[in-house]
Amino acid sequence: MERDDIYEYSLDTHHNEEEGKKVRKKIYQVLGILSAVTIFEVGMGMQFSRVESMQEILKYSFIFLTLVKAGYIVMVFMHLGDERKNLRWVILAPYLVLIGYLIFICLTEAVYAGENRAWDAVVEAFKAVTGSGAAHH
Repeated sequence: MERDDIYEYSLDTHHNEEEGKKVRKKIYQVLGILSAVTIFEVGMGMQFSRVESMQEILKYSFIFLTLVKAGYIVMVFMHLGDERKNLRWVILAPYLVLIGYLIFICLTEAVYAGENRAWDAVVEAFKAVTGSGAAHH
């Protein structure tokens, strides 16, 4: 018995080879752009990761470039780039605000955790110098 409630959508498409070439060209273009940005990120990391003065710039540039890649993927593969500009902003603005807030929380907490570790090191050094420690309860 054949089911009549299942509709095979792939049989309803009528693409020719020219349209297929355009789609493949678009996919390769996206692959090229995302690969170029990723290679740029890796190159920056390899070049500047040992330079102390570049750590902050490197951190923020990685975050920015990752968000650019994510936005580009959404624009291309979710077809948001084909929509009107106002609709794009209505969809993307809440995500940008949320991502910005999450980045703020992560960076703030990372600084706080780093300060605590630094403070713990100061306390341990003080205990070592003064001779006070766990033995003097």
